[in-house]
Amino acid sequence: MTTSSPSPNSTPAPAAPERNMHFIRQIIADDLRTGKHGGTVTTRFPPEPNGYLHIGHAKAICLDFGMALENNGTCHLRMDDTNPVKEDIEYTESIKEDVRWLGFDWGEHFYHASDYFEQMYDLACDLIREGKAYVCELTSAQWTDYRGIPTQPGKESPWRNRTPAENLDLFQRMRAGEFPDGAKVLRAKIDMASPNLHMRDPVLYRILHAPHPHAGDKWCIYPMYDYAHPIEDAIEKITHSLCTLEFEVHRPLYDWVIQNCHLFPSRQIEFARLSLTYTVMSKRKLLELVQNNLVNGWDDPRLPTLSGLRRRGVPPAAIRDFCERVGITKYDSLTDVALLDHCIRDHLNRTAPRTMAVLDPLRVIIENPADLPPAITGTRNPEDPDAGERTIPISPELLIEREDFSENPPPKYFRLSPGATVRIRNAGFLTCTSTEKDANGNLTAVRATFTPMDAKLKVKATIHWVSAAHAKPVQVRLYDRLFTIPEPDADKDTDFKTHLNPHSLQTITAHVEPDLLNAQSGDTFQFERLGYFTADPDSQPNAPVFNRTTPLKDSWKPA
Repeated sequence: MTTSSPSPNSTPAPAAPERNMHFIRQIIADDLRTGKHGGTVTTRFPPEPNGYLHIGHAKAICLDFGMALENNGTCHLRMDDTNPVKEDIEYTESIKEDVRWLGFDWGEHFYHASDYFEQMYDLACDLIREGKAYVCELTSAQWTDYRGIPTQPGKESPWRNRTPAENLDLFQRMRAGEFPDGAKVLRAKIDMASPNLHMRDPVLYRILHAPHPHAGDKWCIYPMYDYAHPIEDAIEKITHSLCTLEFEVHRPLYDWVIQNCHLFPSRQIEFARLSLTYTVMSKRKLLELVQNNLVNGWDDPRLPTLSGLRRRGVPPAAIRDFCERVGITKYDSLTDVALLDHCIRDHLNRTAPRTMAVLDPLRVIIENPADLPPAITGTRNPEDPDAGERTIPISPELLIEREDFSENPPPKYFRLSPGATVRIRNAGFLTCTSTEKDANGNLTAVRATFTPMDAKLKVKATIHWVSAAHAKPVQVRLYDRLFTIPEPDADKDTDFKTHLNPHSLQTITAHVEPDLLNAQSGDTFQFERLGYFTADPDSQPNAPVFNRTTPLKDSWKPA
């Protein structure tokens, strides 16, 4: 596959171990074995530049580019820009960035559907000359009645039997801009009795007086996707055109265009799209969330957009692993978002440096400070033998999580409580001797004695901590599920926004080891016992802002 220099933020896409031999891999293997298409594999990823890509697109990207990479083939990136009123250069650039970040590169094979508008027009003229297309003047509302229902034949348009010469003249005048929007369309003349409504004289071209973000002001008629898609594939000699399952019913029209325009025999193959719990995947609904300021833009870490996942700190390798684990099938299913979290944790466990942070601090005053060591060392990552160690400062006053102390502990509570001993991470042991409270009886501090690690006391819990004298305050954003139910848009009679989780974002001030002030945007750490956190682009020098990427385990519950 032709490639260019990788983005500095991209991660190479290595061959996935123990690949599942799904049905598309099997089709391609069979085609290669029989020498179909000369033993070549050419795929394409054809997003419409009308929104930001999300993790459902990642499944398609990994499949399209992955099948090409596995078989020494080529994958094209093509903007499906047949509808100028919905598309924007901003989306085109974001798509390119997301594909590169995910670990793939199209090399020299970057195209637009609009690159082929002239060829599509010429082919439409050929269809008209052969009596296979005609100009129709029925309105959309009228056509609904003429098209009919699947169990009964439709009615022929009154304009269906114009001569090829009349149709060609009208089509050329449509291109010349003589008619207003919606006045006429070009239809394929196929079968008004077909049980597949997509084959009942479908629209090939419509009039739309609108400038195109890539083609400029040259056109006022634009091809429909079902007509343009097979032509684009054929021109680029796509051998395996991989689409999501909703396009299965469109495949007869795809084949009709290929055959009747006498084009390269590209083959469309459908697979089930990705559905994920506690989120929505519709670009329309994601746009609604963004435009109504219910989230903080397309890269909000609560969204399933690739830009949001990137900002949250999700590694692209984890997304590729997730897509491979989900697999490729022909049936729709709902994937638990916990699987994505597992893939994220599995990758970050091997790569993220360890550090300690306290999100809800409680002071611990050590009564025997002379027994404290001057400093403590801790491993940067026990999963990485080359990661080395870090120095952890300690002082007579520590900060621990408030939930790690209970004045009246419930049964089987093994953390710190009056008279109890607990291990503190990397350092030794604390034994609670007393507590301090304010005038209202609120707990303000715990007093404890320190015992060095070599005492080897038997305890059942280890808690984390930071030195109060050395800890640095930083802003931390705690992200949870965006919705409170697994399928927020399953009920079509209920507005999906009613299921938004009001607690999906909490912003707090945490106290961290001083080295974390050096964190750069995109740096990810494991806050021991708490989860994985990534420095946000909002970070400033010596003032990082951290997003919670994922907890250490999937313990989230709806509010």
